[in-house]
Amino acid sequence: MSLWNSYINGFQNYLRLEKGLSAHTQAAYLSDVGKLAWHIEQTGTDKSPLQVEASDILDFIIEINKMGIGERSQARILSSFRSFFRYLLIEDLIQSDPVELIQGPQLPTRYPEVLTIEEIEAFLAAIDLSEPLGHRNRAMFETMYACGLRVSELIHLKLAGYFPDIGFVRVIGKNNKERIVPIGEIAIKQITFYLEGERRQITPKQGFENHIFLNRRGAGLTRNMVFLLTKEYAQKAGITKNISPHTFRHSFATHLVEGGADLKAVQDMLGHESITTTEIYTHLDLGYLRETIFNFHPLFSGRKNQK
Repeated sequence: MSLWNSYINGFQNYLRLEKGLSAHTQAAYLSDVGKLAWHIEQTGTDKSPLQVEASDILDFIIEINKMGIGERSQARILSSFRSFFRYLLIEDLIQSDPVELIQGPQLPTRYPEVLTIEEIEAFLAAIDLSEPLGHRNRAMFETMYACGLRVSELIHLKLAGYFPDIGFVRVIGKNNKERIVPIGEIAIKQITFYLEGERRQITPKQGFENHIFLNRRGAGLTRNMVFLLTKEYAQKAGITKNISPHTFRHSFATHLVEGGADLKAVQDMLGHESITTTEIYTHLDLGYLRETIFNFHPLFSGRKNQK
């Protein structure tokens, strides 16, 4: 188990800061991965997570089947494993995912949480521009929503990759892949306020001179800092949904699809390797349309009122 501890600790930070999962969900994922570590340790192979193969996962599934573990629990366990090994892939610690080809029970799809346009506006309005680095924070969230960025992409944006004159920004995504994303006038305006005001009053530390967003000591931002700011402003805005910085990326994509954007264009802006990943937002859009019809179509709303 000692071979797994540092990787599990890093995974916990990923679940909390990048994925924004609740403490309860984090605990469930970590418990599942811990069970896999214990199972592999019992086989006497003494493998680290970087050496796990598909056969190890299948052996574990056979064991929990013998124990009578239900399909929903099996699906959750596999989901935990997928997240864990996806994290190892993102961190370039492994080259292939041992869970990739393993099929679990087919359960109803759960869609990511998104904010409405009104909730986005309320969130941004909750940022007090008179507070220290208020313009920086407003510019960060405007940019994250305007460009559909992951939090890791946001905090590593560079001045050398920012082209306000033509309305584009260079983003370095997963696996160090570069993409060019349009950035809107409102986000550019907020970044300008920040760069010409608060940013000029900060002396960047060595190595961070080219970062757009800095903390007050001149170093780069952390995922944890952006996560905590997200929670703070959501509470001030009266948003009760369990959101994280990643919610702005989901909201960006959902609002584009709702507005009729081409799915391939959305895929390119998000930096998804497969359009299958992007297709989840078409399902979110269908749900939105269904809810709209139910609420506003006279036949549907009439039946609703009769209940």
